[in-house]
Amino acid sequence: MKATIKTQGQQFTVTEGDVLIVNRYPKTEAGNIIEIKDVLAAGEGADYKVGKPTLAGASVSAKILENKRGDKVIVFKKKKRKGHEKKRGHRQELSVIKIESIKL
Repeated sequence: MKATIKTQGQQFTVTEGDVLIVNRYPKTEAGNIIEIKDVLAAGEGADYKVGKPTLAGASVSAKILENKRGDKVIVFKKKKRKGHEKKRGHRQELSVIKIESIKL
């Protein structure tokens, strides 16, 4: 069964057993189970249902495999002939999740 979910500001089409990398869920640790209530569409074949905007009563449960930080992104700004340079770095906080079950 496939489901389209909305989590952490992004949409994903998932099946059971999929592993996703999303923005970190606050106050969670590895091994926690989370419930995603924003299911936009779910089903298989003729039983495929689309919500308006979400399906009532549908949920997807996922297990957090690990919390980690992404690769460093360097932001470098320079203005020619002014002697102005600014260098900043950023590492995004991420969660690796595995889809356990999809309930309609």
